[in-house]
Amino acid sequence: MTAVHAPVLITGAAGFAGSHLLDLLEPGERPIVAWRRPGERLPPPPTGTRCRWVELDILDAGVVRRAVEDARPAFVYHLAGIAHAGRSWDRTLRTLEVNVLGTYHLLSALAGIACPARVLVSGSALVYRDQDRAIVESDPIGPGSPYGVSKLAQEMTGTHAAAELGLPVLVTRSFNHIGPRQDPSFFASSVARQVARIEQGLSAPVLEVGNLDGRRDLTDVRDTVRAYQAIVERGTAGGVYNVCAGQAYRIGDILEGLLSRAQTKIEVRRDPARYRPHDSPLVLGDRSRLTNELGWTPRIPIDQTLTDLLEYWRQTVRTTLVGEGPTVSTS
Repeated sequence: MTAVHAPVLITGAAGFAGSHLLDLLEPGERPIVAWRRPGERLPPPPTGTRCRWVELDILDAGVVRRAVEDARPAFVYHLAGIAHAGRSWDRTLRTLEVNVLGTYHLLSALAGIACPARVLVSGSALVYRDQDRAIVESDPIGPGSPYGVSKLAQEMTGTHAAAELGLPVLVTRSFNHIGPRQDPSFFASSVARQVARIEQGLSAPVLEVGNLDGRRDLTDVRDTVRAYQAIVERGTAGGVYNVCAGQAYRIGDILEGLLSRAQTKIEVRRDPARYRPHDSPLVLGDRSRLTNELGWTPRIPIDQTLTDLLEYWRQTVRTTLVGEGPTVSTS
């Protein structure tokens, strides 16, 4: 396979960010090899046919090695992993295995065949110690959850591969990204899904929520994957990049933004059981390096993101209602 036709490899391609990355890259010239877990539901298909799906267990080193040998990619977007910080307290071992060992298997396979692919390892801003200001890449490290620990170990695996094995690895420290297709275990998507179900009479018009006072740097996922493309294609190998909008939003304001779009009145109740063991009051990033080096800036305003997220869930809920008979009112 000639270099110009070497494919792009996306791990975790059926996931939230992965599906939007497929949308972004599919119109390009390179074929795409998309990895997903066995049995994982596929995202909406891209408009073309440049994508070849491969089912594999990223914890199986032999399977990963053979899949890498088969693909011999020019670019790798490593997005596969456990992505939920709150759940990591109950699933610590699984989080560490997938995020760290899975990354090790991938990078070892690439090094083993001397593949010169540029590799983006999608990391997390939750590796940082809490700050009361915007965080830069040189700020102190101090993860406050098992998820954060796993992502720190993951990025160190990547930077080691760059320094010791000569792999052109680039690491992101991605802040919160939201938008259509996000799993409803995450706050904004959970609220949007509940609003859509309430509008259809499938749930009582009540939302139970946890801490609303935290402030989070939020980027539309479609902007996030544009940043990933810029980093993997033009970033400095061995470098670490914050991927963020550089603006923090109060969680309660995101809730109000979605409720203001609702077609019915909804009551909000606080539930202390929904508070996390560790919940930073502020998670805000500084995107100066990404913007100054690569020219990336976010394009999609938060209002558009919330509108698109709610419309996604309205369509999803309506689709599931087809063939289910009449809606039962909860009023």
